[in-house]
Amino acid sequence: MTAEPQQAVVGYPGGIRVRYRWAGSGGGGAVFALSEAGGELFEYGERAGAAFERLCRAELRTEGPAGVWAARLASPIFDAPAGLAWDTAGLLIVKYGFLTYGLVARTGELRWSHRSGSPVLAVLGSVRLPHVIVQAEIETFALEEDGDVRWRVGHSDVVAECGLTGGRLILTSYGGLVSALDPATGQALT
Repeated sequence: MTAEPQQAVVGYPGGIRVRYRWAGSGGGGAVFALSEAGGELFEYGERAGAAFERLCRAELRTEGPAGVWAARLASPIFDAPAGLAWDTAGLLIVKYGFLTYGLVARTGELRWSHRSGSPVLAVLGSVRLPHVIVQAEIETFALEEDGDVRWRVGHSDVVAECGLTGGRLILTSYGGLVSALDPATGQALT
């Protein structure tokens, strides 16, 4: 992995702008050397393990109508953090490594975190769903606003791609199998 930090800037509804910055194992110093001053800083790295300082590190800096805040995360695997704004819950849902975080979008405070048994590929949401969907390599689960698991489905092959299409959650496995789940219930669709 490169020691050079990677970066992405994402705009979300409601005037929220997030700058994600991340690096591989031991790269926290390079990521945090570029931190901007201002706003509250939250350290959530310990959620990934006791020796989180030596793991892959990420920082997200959020600017919005309510102000500025930043959060630092850790992961045992090299991963690009990504998220979605859950407007009705007022949360910024961020996936990084094996963890999904429910951060209060206006303040950065951690409402909940959820650990998966495999790396998280994506977080998906829709105004038609009362929950967000977290897609990991070997499981799919739905998380409610308070972080509780609404439903969970395990997979026999590693999921490589996923997406919400036509009212279905479409999954493509590493072996090429394509399947569909009802995103509201997790039930298999034909």
